[in-house]
Amino acid sequence: MIRARKPLLLLSGASLLLATACTDPSQVSGTDPNQKTKQGALLGGVLGAGVGALVSDKKGKGAVIGGILGAAGGAAVGNALDKQEAELRQQLDNDVQITNTGDRLILTMPQDILFDVDSTTIYPGLRGDLLTVARSLNNYPDTTVQVVGHTDSDGDASYNQNLSERRANAVADVLLEGGVPFSRVRTFGRGESQPVASNLTEAGKRQNRRVEIVILPNA
Repeated sequence: MIRARKPLLLLSGASLLLATACTDPSQVSGTDPNQKTKQGALLGGVLGAGVGALVSDKKGKGAVIGGILGAAGGAAVGNALDKQEAELRQQLDNDVQITNTGDRLILTMPQDILFDVDSTTIYPGLRGDLLTVARSLNNYPDTTVQVVGHTDSDGDASYNQNLSERRANAVADVLLEGGVPFSRVRTFGRGESQPVASNLTEAGKRQNRRVEIVILPNA
């Protein structure tokens, strides 16, 4: 029972460190250009320390080693995401929203710029953006890709579910045409089940009609 306390104390300390770092003014204000890299390193260090502590209680050496390895891995992931994000922002149309959460990139494309009403045929002008994403994915091969379709709540829910699946598949097909291996791509349709805005307004419906390309670094 006494031995088990060391890993728990180390984990608690790591959690406190993470909470303190998240209140850093440069991270809150977004003024630090390496914010995501630092967050990745910190998160990796915390998790690595926790794992190391659990597997070794000998003077905390496991936690130290785990923290070093975790921080290095987390920093590498964060740095790669920062770099890929910067490149995509330069290359893609401004209508494409890019979100970097520190552990993934989320590219959100409004369906109104991708498809005509009730259509799964991608507008020719947007194929270029999708092929640009494909080239980026090929330049960063150590990731998997989720293509997720969403709709608003107009119409029948089962129809919207099917439409979201077909639109996700249509976007994924262009990525595959761009050379992204089939094994890296997964498609999902969420229909109207995951709105990001109110379906009571036209503006909200436009936000809900979207396709998200989620880029996840491999563990």
